[in-house]
Amino acid sequence: MPIQLLSLPTKTFPVIVGGYMSEDLPLRRHAASMCWMAFIVGTVVLLLITLGILSSYNYSQISSGEVVSSAVVSQPSKESSSGGPDPLFHSIIQEASNRYQVDPDLIRAIIMAESSYNPRAVSRKGARGLMQLMPATAKALGVKDSFNPEHNIHGGVKYFKQLLDRFGGDVKIALAAYNAGSRKVREYEGIPPFKATHYYIKKVFSYYSHYKTASDNV
Repeated sequence: MPIQLLSLPTKTFPVIVGGYMSEDLPLRRHAASMCWMAFIVGTVVLLLITLGILSSYNYSQISSGEVVSSAVVSQPSKESSSGGPDPLFHSIIQEASNRYQVDPDLIRAIIMAESSYNPRAVSRKGARGLMQLMPATAKALGVKDSFNPEHNIHGGVKYFKQLLDRFGGDVKIALAAYNAGSRKVREYEGIPPFKATHYYIKKVFSYYSHYKTASDNV
């Protein structure tokens, strides 16, 4: 009679790895991955918030689209006191000054306040070039290329002269209109109550004083 061997049921015992059961490892790995993802996402969000705060602190956007610099009015560099980093700017500014009868030192101050003499400057609202002309304004002034220093400066000075004539030669009101728009000036019957506009005027006059002193000392 053949002998039948009884097969006993086998039992698998979990293996202990690193103090944890092997069947727990996938769960723990998943938890660790989730923690790392949360950490990375949190870091990115915090970085974006920080950059947003710094951006808001350094630049405040105004209604007309020009960029207003941070709260400290820095003095122009020695290079910019002679008409900007590029000597070409000096001759263009003088030419526009003679043509439209606007003080060249005031033109220099406006350019410094608007773009810090960066001919490729573009604001978040689309104002372009040295004197930060909006596309519609540039078109109305006959400016073909706002990034061309000569086109931009002549267009900007022409526009500022129009504002001076419109508001009786009042430089502060003309600057307010250049910054916030003529409609806002008419609406408030004077300088609009915008902090950015008041700061802009103060900044331009600070630069103007610097350039005027430099010109008198030449």
